[in-house]
Amino acid sequence: MLIKNNVVPKTTNYIDLHADIKTRMKNTKTIYKTVLTIAGSDSGGCAGIQADIKSISANGAFATTAITAITSQNTVGVNSIYPIPSSEIKNQIVAVLSDINIGAIKIGMLQSAEIIEAVLETLEAYKDLPIVLDPVMVASSGHNLLDNSALEALKLLLPMATLITPNLPEAQVLLNIDVISPENMPEIAEEIGKTYKTSVLLKGGHIENSKTLVDVLYNYQTNTLHNFSKTQVNTKNTHGTGCTLSSAIATHLALGNKLKDAVQKGITYTHQAIVAGKRKELGKGNGPVDHFYKLY
Repeated sequence: MLIKNNVVPKTTNYIDLHADIKTRMKNTKTIYKTVLTIAGSDSGGCAGIQADIKSISANGAFATTAITAITSQNTVGVNSIYPIPSSEIKNQIVAVLSDINIGAIKIGMLQSAEIIEAVLETLEAYKDLPIVLDPVMVASSGHNLLDNSALEALKLLLPMATLITPNLPEAQVLLNIDVISPENMPEIAEEIGKTYKTSVLLKGGHIENSKTLVDVLYNYQTNTLHNFSKTQVNTKNTHGTGCTLSSAIATHLALGNKLKDAVQKGITYTHQAIVAGKRKELGKGNGPVDHFYKLY
């Protein structure tokens, strides 16, 4: 561009350009980092959507939701489950994603093959977003929560995820095996990852009689393994830890962390929330972790 006699041509609007730069700089500070959680509601507030919202908020992001089922439950158990129609689940997801800039997605309870297929179909256009999937398949009692058709549908959804977070009973279902020991957890995590073409955080919380618990991350993209150790906490207040952890990891992915760092931060937060809530009381059964321990 030629400038004659120190006169800027009228076709270049430097004031508007400067204003645009200031607006974009401001937006980096004023736009929420946001996570969408797709999961069931827990009326007791310990797990599910309620735990997800608390975990996402405590870790520094804004939580949006798509509810897949309404459960009547408390700290003692689940009394009933009312699945949301799959069409309305799709409507919730589309309503959020069509308007709000989502940084990551967390997926929890998906009760039926129809619901899983609806989520898979709806997220197809958004599969480039980080997705953390907590495969809720086995109850704490050991009973399977998914029938065969739902399990097969879930297996089709797993490759869409950036990370899946199975516990040991769920890993047994995914690979159709009977026993997992601390020694073969890295091998199992890698096998799950290569089978379903996704990264895997294999959670070691079900290992008994151990002072130290180990979670194993298999990063499918880099073909690497990482161990995360933590001290076993003697507490009954662990209701919702899987929801809390997966939501925390999704939050740190939304905040721009690499997978390993997001996992480490999610594990550290969840462990500290367990420690903070171990002596607190809520209800007659298994209480929640203390999601907002940092506020005290």
